[in-house]
Amino acid sequence: MKLTRRNFTMGSALAMGLTGLGSKGVQATDVTAAEARAITKDAYIYGFPMVDGYRIQHAYFVDRMNAEFKGPWNQLVNIPRVYTPDDKAVQTPNSDTPYSMIGLDLRAEPMVLTVPPMEKERYFSIQLVDLYTHNFDYIGSRATGNDGGGFLIAGPGWKGETPKGVTKVIRSETELVLGIYRTQLFRLEDLDNVKNIQASYKAEPLSTFLGQSAPAAAPAVDFIEPLTPSEQKTSPEVFNILNFVLQFCPTDTSETELMARFAKIGVGAGKTFDVNTLSPDIKAAIEQGMADAWVDLANLKKKIDAREVTSGDLLGTRVHLKNNYLYRMAGAVLGIFGNSKEEAMYPVYAVDSEGQKLDGSSRYTVHFAPDQLPAANAFWSLTMYELPSSLLVANPIDRYLLNKPMMPQFVKDADGGLTFYVQNESPGDAKEANWLPAPKGPFMVVMRLYWPKPEALDGSWKQPPLMKTQ
Repeated sequence: MKLTRRNFTMGSALAMGLTGLGSKGVQATDVTAAEARAITKDAYIYGFPMVDGYRIQHAYFVDRMNAEFKGPWNQLVNIPRVYTPDDKAVQTPNSDTPYSMIGLDLRAEPMVLTVPPMEKERYFSIQLVDLYTHNFDYIGSRATGNDGGGFLIAGPGWKGETPKGVTKVIRSETELVLGIYRTQLFRLEDLDNVKNIQASYKAEPLSTFLGQSAPAAAPAVDFIEPLTPSEQKTSPEVFNILNFVLQFCPTDTSETELMARFAKIGVGAGKTFDVNTLSPDIKAAIEQGMADAWVDLANLKKKIDAREVTSGDLLGTRVHLKNNYLYRMAGAVLGIFGNSKEEAMYPVYAVDSEGQKLDGSSRYTVHFAPDQLPAANAFWSLTMYELPSSLLVANPIDRYLLNKPMMPQFVKDADGGLTFYVQNESPGDAKEANWLPAPKGPFMVVMRLYWPKPEALDGSWKQPPLMKTQ
């Protein structure tokens, strides 16, 4: 069976502000076509990140037959390698830091994440992402230091105090949470050290951490089948996925009126959105509303390409985003589960210095003056992604990025700076150490600044342009 509101506590239902609205879908007599179109656009912009995030988490923690499956909920899984073009579940993955992953189901009780002490110079982070795709908190070098500790992650219904032995209590708005661990790899021969650190990470229910009896288990969940990335862009079934996900998301007080408005077209926790029951004009309005959302995103993308809006504006907490749902959608489309700007910044090269889109049929360079290397406390990287998939690019030398740990191998310019060559074919033996291989077709390059320095955060450090040379 699919979860419905009766699977939830009355407290959750009241918190959602949806009791009494029923579970029927939109009817032609409820709203005009124009109103349905406007509401659909807003609901789609609101819900797309949640639906796409669910698609990924379903692959990671639910679908055992999926090649991307990591492990069941509440079980920490270490990935003792960096990502390659074979990893296709999530757009723009980093290839700098071996990941560890955990899907947290906090319905029955909190989980405690324990991290070991580690050397001061090694960067690590645990990014905590709720079902809205908000980065609601962090554990790691920047946020909590490298001294280790136990961190309690609690769902919205937990009312306890800080238990003995817990360094910090972190609260989530949603009952399911994604934890993304990144542990810095200095060089390939450092991999065994990373594996030892990963083996020391621990995740356990609070009752186990305290040596107490476990509470009653939460009801089993019959997880709904996700849509494919292409289906999510056009299929009205996206709203049934959203309705499923919303059941794990008690409504924030800032969104009570919004949820009531969405309910007019059958969007809400536990509701059924059946496109087959819609009149032709309402069905057309729903489809037009979804298309309108992509038009809004395309207009925002122009500002992003012009660097009027940065990745740091698109990712972060609810407070940081100020419920700007178009920004949240852009963050998901361009780099879902990307870090908040305090943790990492992602200056993107989508166009060259003349404003033309990047393509492997051309050659490019980017030059960093000696005093203008990327401003990061931990480390920086430049990673290549083919478009439109936004995935890593297979190439003859298996090089997907250039980063700070590779500094000893780079060839410096006469002024002491660095010039990188971004192109499909090798620039020649003398320059190949500084080559970032590109596909033959369209691509983008994402710069990552892990633990950005103040001059990166305040904008005084400037990203150099990508220059077309041929």
